Amino acid sequence: MNVPEIAILDSNVLTQLGLKALLNRIVPQAEVRTFHTFRQLVCDCPDAFVHYFIEAQMLVEHNAFFMERRARTVVLVRGLGTLPQTSDFHVLDVTQNEEGLVRSMLQLMQPAHAHGRNLPPRTPWEEPCGLSPREVEVLVLIARGCINKEIAERLCISLTTVISHRKSIMQKLGIRNVSGLTIYAVMNGYLDIYEI
Repeated sequence: MNVPEIAILDSNVLTQLGLKALLNRIVPQAEVRTFHTFRQLVCDCPDAFVHYFIEAQMLVEHNAFFMERRARTVVLVRGLGTLPQTSDFHVLDVTQNEEGLVRSMLQLMQPAHAHGRNLPPRTPWEEPCGLSPREVEVLVLIARGCINKEIAERLCISLTTVISHRKSIMQKLGIRNVSGLTIYAVMNGYLDIYEI
């Protein structure tokens, strides 16, 4: 089975590293590759990528190439001001904090991948153990920002049971933080991005 590939084309190394780390968390089944120049990208099977994350300057310089691939292209901008050339493309402001970037990426990706249904299947070693219906309820409430006490009150269960479910969810999914659980819940259709 082929692993889907995502290209990041940006001359700023820090932007590349940060974006690659976030994409690896959001879409762990994809391979994220970075390129500093357009020439590096075109010398490396440029049509093999399911998404292109490109800096605005690359779009200006190579508009014809990316216009043909605009449905798969996300233009990285710095700040709210946009170039006229970006009007036909998805845009991601890379000056946001991490939480804002994750939210923006999920907003871009969730409709495109139909709540995880259009994402490539996970490889066998990535397939998490199934969550029980109660664990799914707890997961959704965690992703919505509820603390353990609120979850216990909403589900009419004890605080100890909530903590137990939370540990079980994290263990089954191999995710150790709330932001990771939130990403998982959104990408797998348990929760809409606008509910958090």
